[in-house]
Amino acid sequence: MKKEDVLKRIREIGLLPVLRAHSIDEALALAEAIEAGGVTALEVTMTVPGAIEVIRQLVRETQGRILIGAGTVLDPETARACMLVGAEFIVSPSLNVRTIEICRRYSVPVMPGALTPTEVVTAWEAGADVVKVFPCSALGGAKYLKALKAPLPQIELIPTGGVSLATAAEFLAAGAFALGVGGDLVNPQAIADGKPELITQTAREYMKIIRNFRAS
Repeated sequence: MKKEDVLKRIREIGLLPVLRAHSIDEALALAEAIEAGGVTALEVTMTVPGAIEVIRQLVRETQGRILIGAGTVLDPETARACMLVGAEFIVSPSLNVRTIEICRRYSVPVMPGALTPTEVVTAWEAGADVVKVFPCSALGGAKYLKALKAPLPQIELIPTGGVSLATAAEFLAAGAFALGVGGDLVNPQAIADGKPELITQTAREYMKIIRNFRAS
């Protein structure tokens, strides 16, 4: 899929789940439960044991139904390894210019992390397609995102940290490109308890909030 198509699809979905798991099997089960809830994009973090193999398997098994990306990517070498197994976008909690450069070289969307206005602009000037504002909750959540967007409307931002069912609409109203959501949706305990339907239902609720916001 072309870079612009990947970005368009993430914007259309409006939600980017951050998948953290303790094993490959758990990660695959989480992905299945999220997809069942209508969310068709997923960020597999490098903190998952065997993360690159998880990406490889998800890309193969979902056959394009889910947009699979790599998260917590801290350096260009890891970014390239993820691309080679099919990751269609790269996300980081921090700013590494060399990682942005290699993603641009291979036309893969890159979303580095930043927090302050200076970091956000630095990431954008280095070529970031979208900037991940992390941890957004530390500086006021949706109010902080709105404050960033006021002088920087040209920079697309994905807030991560503090996004929940209770705050999702507020983040969307603040100008989020999409919502980065972690434990509020991607709940490994639900898989351990044999209740993947809890994740599926939460995913549906998120998508309903996004639909209602856009319709209003």
